Amino acid sequence: MKAPEAVLKYLADNEERFIEELFSYARIPSISAQSVHTGDMRDCAKWLVARCKKAGLQAEIRKTSGHPVVLAWTPRQDPKKPTFLIYGHYDVQPPEPLDLWTSPPFEPRRIGRRVYARGISDNKGQHLAHINAIEAWLKTGNELPCNVNFLIEGEEEIGSKALYGFLPKHVRELACRALVVSDTEIPGLKHPALCYSLRGMAPMEIRLEGPARDLHSGLFGGAVDNPAMVLCQMLGALRDERGQVTIPGFYDDVAELSHYERQQMAKVPFHEEKFRRSVGVRTLFGETGYTPDEQRAARPTFEINGLTSGYQGEGGKTIIPSWASAKITLRLVPNQDPKKILALLRKHLKAVCPPTVRLQLTEGQGGEPYMLDPTGALAQAGRRAAKRGFGRECLLVRSGGSIPIIAAFKKYLKADSLMLGFALPDDNAHSPNEKFSLDAYRAGMKMSAHLWPELAAAA
Repeated sequence: MKAPEAVLKYLADNEERFIEELFSYARIPSISAQSVHTGDMRDCAKWLVARCKKAGLQAEIRKTSGHPVVLAWTPRQDPKKPTFLIYGHYDVQPPEPLDLWTSPPFEPRRIGRRVYARGISDNKGQHLAHINAIEAWLKTGNELPCNVNFLIEGEEEIGSKALYGFLPKHVRELACRALVVSDTEIPGLKHPALCYSLRGMAPMEIRLEGPARDLHSGLFGGAVDNPAMVLCQMLGALRDERGQVTIPGFYDDVAELSHYERQQMAKVPFHEEKFRRSVGVRTLFGETGYTPDEQRAARPTFEINGLTSGYQGEGGKTIIPSWASAKITLRLVPNQDPKKILALLRKHLKAVCPPTVRLQLTEGQGGEPYMLDPTGALAQAGRRAAKRGFGRECLLVRSGGSIPIIAAFKKYLKADSLMLGFALPDDNAHSPNEKFSLDAYRAGMKMSAHLWPELAAAA
């Protein structure tokens, strides 16, 4: 089902205004991680409420234990119609290192059809496109076939702690048939994509305590075990030459890729040599039997994120360090439970740790993996809307990243999420010179305009 022509014409006629409003939004330094920007966070939430009201929505700021959330909804909601909830975040990453930016991060700079500014792709431009599309429906007098609500938070970049507390208290108010989340990438403007799966994450810090103090490596080496060496041996044994994790039971619950999924993933354009050069390695490495795309999006991994031990200063210092530590994360795929995986890792590390050192394990806040049925009615409706918005077939993709709040939505709202993002791979999210394609912005608005009749028919 298509959006009315008047809705599409409204989007085209107001595109330059929508771009100016995007610039205005991106100028606000809504950095949730830095307390000096607390006032900017409030100002950004106020700007967003005003923008929603201008679009014809009802909107308000809601207090949380941290930065506020913005709720908005279409007026005159009909209980007989399905309700859909759009999720986004108005907070952005810190812009540092500032010296690597070619223009100030909160002064949007337009070059052709690209705009550079912090947060413009992640995530302000993406959810603003949905607000613009709903405005087009409301201002042209066309009746939406469903109720559309917005939940835009201010702590996604710091873990959504406040939203985790807000969700269970507002389940009835946020009830919906499904969520629409535009906070993911597409392979390119010619390849829109529905992301139907996210990996989960299980973090842990491993610390080994050895001698009571750093020891002279000449006087004590050979008689006292070295915690740094022990840690390297323990970690090195956790992955074999085939790229498989050796924790007993690690793969027991892994949801294997179906033939249909592998066929769909094969349609995603991927140039292995170009990818290799882009990351600056001599050769790629991954689990045997899977393509690089499958390895980084559909298979679980064990990653060392940081190693610390001994002397780190200039020159050398001949010691046996008294301790060694590593920060690790396990990326998990559908059906794997972060708590179960951490328990398996804990049991294994205790079993292999020698008595010459003392083992300390600290678990971090993880997130569950997520998967939407890619063959289901909602997924197919989303793909049709994306095809109309971009004028190209919508691919099915998995993401190797994690959006833990998606699993929380499933838990509390009992609703699936359609991840229909339109950021590009070179948009530099979280990096200097973040950018956003105005062509993607335009196509995203069109996709959103077509989405609501499609979803209403599929609900």
